[in-house]
Amino acid sequence: MSAKFNPSRLRLARVRRQLTFKSLSDRVGMSARMVSEYEKEYCKVTPPPETIEAFAHALNYPVEFFLVPEPIETVSKETVSFRSLKRMRAASEHAAIGAGQIGVMINDYFDSRFSLIPNNIPDFRGVEPEAAAEGLRAEWGLGTFSIGNMIHLLEKHGARVFSLTENTYDVDAFSFWKGDVPYVFLNTQKSGERSRFDAAHELGHLILHKHGVSQGKDAECEADKFAANFLMPKATLLPYKGKTITIDGVLSLKLNWKVSAMALIVQMKNVGVLSDWQYKSLIITAGKFGLRSREINGIEREQSIVIEKILSALESEGISLHKLAEELLLPLDEISGLLFKFGVVRNNDMPFGGSASASKVPHLRLVQ
Repeated sequence: MSAKFNPSRLRLARVRRQLTFKSLSDRVGMSARMVSEYEKEYCKVTPPPETIEAFAHALNYPVEFFLVPEPIETVSKETVSFRSLKRMRAASEHAAIGAGQIGVMINDYFDSRFSLIPNNIPDFRGVEPEAAAEGLRAEWGLGTFSIGNMIHLLEKHGARVFSLTENTYDVDAFSFWKGDVPYVFLNTQKSGERSRFDAAHELGHLILHKHGVSQGKDAECEADKFAANFLMPKATLLPYKGKTITIDGVLSLKLNWKVSAMALIVQMKNVGVLSDWQYKSLIITAGKFGLRSREINGIEREQSIVIEKILSALESEGISLHKLAEELLLPLDEISGLLFKFGVVRNNDMPFGGSASASKVPHLRLVQ
């Protein structure tokens, strides 16, 4: 084992597994202080091969992952916009940012092999959320039609969309810019309707708060307002003003916009379709139906079409998901969890080995 140990990769693997210094040190049989020292960028002490192997075993990462000399692309906390940050534990936040770093690594690999769709997401900083939603619909030629698929729309305009299979509801979704490339990560535990709203919410962050904004209630409210108006334009709701709207009517109408019943009720109130009395009545009834946490006749979760095309192209070259994990020196669960392949493979299916060189093939262009 002659390659030099990379401390930043130890930290990334540790935070992805949501382990503290103490919990990792207990697994490898050393002091927490020593683990901390090994993570320091200018650590003067290189761990012996058996220690690196112990880290790899404890974290379920291949040994070779820790021996790549190139620095990992950093994702600054200040540039990340989290959905539902308020209830997020610090460990979940760090693990999510780690997922973002791995997403950048995967995208770099894809970008080296394929001609990916360029970014076409505008900068609307300083624009009111409602106006930004209307302006973006106009710029993208969407009119007032219902959006068929939010993930496909994001990808059509250059966003890199990844899935999250975090074992927690703490992380609903998050997004960030890395240079001129926008990234969106969506939790796969959510209902199809709520995941669509999360995707629109993160799009709001990308155009309203490009390259970071101080986290807080105001930024979240702006992204929520953008998402509601982007998915449910006021002009499409106003024809229902003055009509008797029951919960059954809401359950039928929500299918037009592919949103949750609660989101539709709130937006109808915000644009003046519902009176205060109608709104309160519908909210109470929706609560009795359990619609605050679930959907009746829900839609399927949306999937990435770009990732599906890439994986299909790689498969045709003999690069399976297992092989891709080996080439990137990543655990199979990290790859499958980010590429909408949750539940398809298990991490212990992956043999940790050295990377294999990718064969030279013509680049493909992925188009919408």
